[in-house]
Amino acid sequence: MPDRPSILIPVRVLEGESIPEGVPELLTNAHVVLLGYHVVPDQTATDQARYQFEDQATRRLNDFTAILEHAGATVESQLVFTHDGQTTIDRVTDEHDCLAVLIPNATRPIENVLVAVRGIVGVDRFVRLVSGLFATLDVNITLYHVAEEDETDADVETLLDGVATRLSDEGLSSDAIDIQISREGTPQEMIVDVSDSYDAIVMGESDPSVSTFLFGMTANQVAKQFLGPVFVIQHGELDDAEETDNE
Repeated sequence: MPDRPSILIPVRVLEGESIPEGVPELLTNAHVVLLGYHVVPDQTATDQARYQFEDQATRRLNDFTAILEHAGATVESQLVFTHDGQTTIDRVTDEHDCLAVLIPNATRPIENVLVAVRGIVGVDRFVRLVSGLFATLDVNITLYHVAEEDETDADVETLLDGVATRLSDEGLSSDAIDIQISREGTPQEMIVDVSDSYDAIVMGESDPSVSTFLFGMTANQVAKQFLGPVFVIQHGELDDAEETDNE
């Protein structure tokens, strides 16, 4: 069985965010890095916020941990009071070598997963994530690519067939893997257009900052319109960034 993939779930722990319905079952085979964070105004010291809210935040984080562990995931949690939520998410993702960040929208039981493959960059992470999460489950995987003008069908089929072979080698049934190619529109538009038939999306982001996807326009186009969980695979190394979190 493939190793458990490490998935970061960021939760604004004091702002009413929680673990939505269906997400714990989606992460049965995952190692979850549960990041509970609270963004503190610049004029407020993080130590002061921690002193005031740590007990409340810790209780909520413990509740979420118990829910995920009951579903089968292994969990390590971290509570951060910070002035910069995006930088915190990037840093914790890097520190724990997480394969992806999960935008944890609610989901129904997982039957069909759309895996949007952009190119050869990050394919190792795609294979590790998809095989780790779904190799032991009865799930259909669609490998999806929006082709550029200079890409031939043969080139794209070679790319996706290679990914499918690697997934099969890692334990997924070849009968459960499908390939789909589109040629119109932007990748984000096309992913949203075809997503109605799927219960979860796995996709990458060329920008090395996962949080750019998480909080930017791409997230609005995909996660908000799709309304289901989206795994955002990180490509490459994060830039070193200074931050003043109190942990």
